[in-house]
Amino acid sequence: MKNKSILLVLILSTLIMSCNNSEKKEANSTKKVSSKTYTGKTITHAYDAEIDNIISQMTLEEKSGMLHGTSMFTTAGVERLGVPELKMADGPLGVREEISRDSWAPAGWDNDYATYYPAGAGLSAAWSPELAYRFGFSVGEESRARDKDVLLSPAINIIRTPLGGRTYEYFTEDPYLNKKLSVPFIVGLQENDVAACVKHYAANNQETNRDFVDVQIDERTLHEIYLPVFEAAVTEAKAYTMMGAYNKFRGEYLCENGYMLNDVLRDEWGFEGIVISDWAAVHTSVNSLKSGLDIEMGTPKPFNEFFLADALIESVKAKKISEAELDIHIKRIMQLMYTLKSMGGQERTAGSISTEAHFKDAYDIASESVVLLKNEQDLLPLNVSDIKSIAVIGANATKKNSLGGFGAGVKTKREVTPLEGLKNRLPESVQINYAEGYQEKYAPKRAAKFGEVTQERKETIDELDPSLVEAAINAAKNSDVTIIFAGSNRDYETEASDRASLDLPFGQNELIEKVLAVAPNAIVVMIAGAPFDVNTIKEKSSALVWSWFNGSEGGNALADVLLGSINPSGKLPWTMPKDIMDSPAHATNSFPGDEVVSYAEGILVGYRWFDTKKVEPLYPFGYGLSYTTFDFKNISTDKNSAYTESDTIYVSVDIENIGSVDGKEVVQLYSTKKDSKVERAAQELKGFQKVMVEAGQTVTAVIQVPVKELAYFNTESRSWVVEPGSYTFKIGNSSRDIKKEITIEVE
Repeated sequence: MKNKSILLVLILSTLIMSCNNSEKKEANSTKKVSSKTYTGKTITHAYDAEIDNIISQMTLEEKSGMLHGTSMFTTAGVERLGVPELKMADGPLGVREEISRDSWAPAGWDNDYATYYPAGAGLSAAWSPELAYRFGFSVGEESRARDKDVLLSPAINIIRTPLGGRTYEYFTEDPYLNKKLSVPFIVGLQENDVAACVKHYAANNQETNRDFVDVQIDERTLHEIYLPVFEAAVTEAKAYTMMGAYNKFRGEYLCENGYMLNDVLRDEWGFEGIVISDWAAVHTSVNSLKSGLDIEMGTPKPFNEFFLADALIESVKAKKISEAELDIHIKRIMQLMYTLKSMGGQERTAGSISTEAHFKDAYDIASESVVLLKNEQDLLPLNVSDIKSIAVIGANATKKNSLGGFGAGVKTKREVTPLEGLKNRLPESVQINYAEGYQEKYAPKRAAKFGEVTQERKETIDELDPSLVEAAINAAKNSDVTIIFAGSNRDYETEASDRASLDLPFGQNELIEKVLAVAPNAIVVMIAGAPFDVNTIKEKSSALVWSWFNGSEGGNALADVLLGSINPSGKLPWTMPKDIMDSPAHATNSFPGDEVVSYAEGILVGYRWFDTKKVEPLYPFGYGLSYTTFDFKNISTDKNSAYTESDTIYVSVDIENIGSVDGKEVVQLYSTKKDSKVERAAQELKGFQKVMVEAGQTVTAVIQVPVKELAYFNTESRSWVVEPGSYTFKIGNSSRDIKKEITIEVE
């Protein structure tokens, strides 16, 4: 039945978050939980008169200095006028170590250690806006402790291909989940007087030929799939800075693309912040400024040779661009500085770094990100009271992935590996028999060929060392339990190169098969940021777990899941295909392209393709098991009559934990419109809620769906259109496991 009281309940319950459900409830009681909204603060205009006065006193050379990098991660200040440098740092996985001002060499500081946070894929697997906010706030505190103004994070491009070099760093294949995680991250970060630099704007979905590939996307696909997260970053989170991408879009480089930077970003969305180039992504001086770029950053040449350095000064003198045009960009930069309180004598957040509180943040994200893919015979969680010895097999048991520097690297004092996590958590009476099993080896780098899957591909040596295999088999034979740690690492999944295939590197498939032959109940734990071919492993293993490049506390969090003190609640943020040719960019033969790549799959990205084309995935989007069982009951909406375009639909569903273990479930809502006048995916994620449900208890999840979320982008009117008629809402715990349905009407 329809529940007309949900609106009143919602008002009272919005402050109740599922992660705080600590009090025991009476048997059969029901708790209602709903999501929280996050809204950022806008750029300040309170100091515009002061800014205009400062600009009037600046020389042309001083203005140019503020528009380009004058060290690896700063622009010039104007000391005589009280204008500071604008200080930046890499940061998707935590604040990068300090480097030299004029090279990539480490600065050699002993106080630049930071917390290493889970990579984007891990955060997204937690399906928790609350944890995304904590991540952003926590890394924001660390950024301020390092006296940074801008953190080059988050990296939020859509995952178009499983082979993408930055799939581990990006969030998800779904635009709705993407924005619901990105917005709170940005809000939390910027609450610490540091600017998020949202990247990479936009259509930056491959590393192959990224410096020049020309991306062609139709207008509807662009607005429905690739731009929603950036629009939400601007309109909801009020992001202060945006990073322009390397690649071209419809023939023009994105750091000087007037359509994307001026027409869409500023005119359509009202962006008031600054656009910073990716490093060495600028190709002209006058055109880049007029097209909407504000700051040029880079590395490959002396700073005075940047396009917005000496060349810009000469262009002003030659009257190719007016000094008044420069003033527009200078004013934006100083408005940002006043907003961040780096100017004007305002008290600024001090921050903190590498604290136990921050390590706890990293732990909590990691612990909710681990995905249980298979658990036959209830092998997990492990009952240590029955175990005297455990074989731990695989180089990934000891591999560290913080990497210290390049790109998303973090210099950290703490990175708990899986083996260390087990040692920390297991009783001393349990003997651990470790065997490396395989080695991480790469073939000598060969010359790249134009048009290959990558221009900088790392080719692995997949031949196993017989002595290592023998040691692994002996460890398995002589232990009560065997855990194989396999997968990938951040040397293999990396910026600047895409993978050539879904194959597991380093001969791991062969090793796993040999170990399973002597230990059929061996538990396989994959550590990776992107999908791999685990068809055989899925078939032959009884327990399969997926973890990530999961930060400083990743090993402890993983051990707690395996041993049962944490009930796994992670869900896949992307679709795992059986074969790479099942994925849309590959099925349409439109990846990677040569000089031009056309997104031939259109709006059917990720699970949209699999569900619409009826292609069976290996594991579907949103999939993840638990140590308990949840029952979905009593779906309802807040009214019987039709909804209007300005309404918000409140969908409630009861989630009962019918098992014996407390656990968290991700309730997912997908929308379907069968009689649409335009092409639509079979279903689209339009809401989700992560809820904590104690054993034997029931929680009512309330999911809010603004009717405007049901709109499609009309290319003729360049507007969002909500079609009237019937919409079916499907509720489940993955895109392929739908438990309940309900139909609503829109006028």
